[in-house]
Amino acid sequence: MTAFLALVRRDLQLAMRQGSDAALVLIFYMLAVLLFPFGVGPEPNILARIATGVLWVTALLAALLALERLFVSEYEDGSLDQLALLPLPLSLVVLAKVLAHWLLTGLPLTLLAPFLAIALGMDEAGYPVLVLALALGTPTLSLIGGLGAALTLGARRGGALLALLVLPLYIPALIFGVAAVDASLVGLAAIPHLAILGALLLAAIPLCPWATAAALRQALE
Repeated sequence: MTAFLALVRRDLQLAMRQGSDAALVLIFYMLAVLLFPFGVGPEPNILARIATGVLWVTALLAALLALERLFVSEYEDGSLDQLALLPLPLSLVVLAKVLAHWLLTGLPLTLLAPFLAIALGMDEAGYPVLVLALALGTPTLSLIGGLGAALTLGARRGGALLALLVLPLYIPALIFGVAAVDASLVGLAAIPHLAILGALLLAAIPLCPWATAAALRQALE
């Protein structure tokens, strides 16, 4: 556990020194959401109706921005080989890096979403479920994205290939995340949809790091 936390702290410190990736994710999220009123018009009813989908889709796309470089810097400077030789299983190394990625991208996106929901005119009854759904869904997005980043490591045009690989896998989290918020807005129970999001996360936690570690070993050979 000490080694795991040290890896998380290391990645957070490296990201904070650079600072640009996390800031770009948040700026992209805000700009993408705020462009919709200009595109569809300022009609409050229309914006409120599409707010949930807009917030989820833009959060999904924003999370993709920082995924391409999740393993690239370590791969290029050779430190990924050293990480693979640690006494800690490589799957836990992957989990630590994905956790750091989520803390820098997914968590800020989750906390920012209610403020952007205000700009889109969403009913305030949906704010708690929106935050909870994103808190359950964005870690799943990071775990799946980490697998895609490992599979495209070293590939030409890896960013485009990464998007093509992971976007179809993001669809279940997107569907149930939007459905949970929409259910709360019309007075229905959001718990079944949130439970499915939680189940997706529980399935992704052991499976994605294991598959990502296998992909990284293949890339290092």
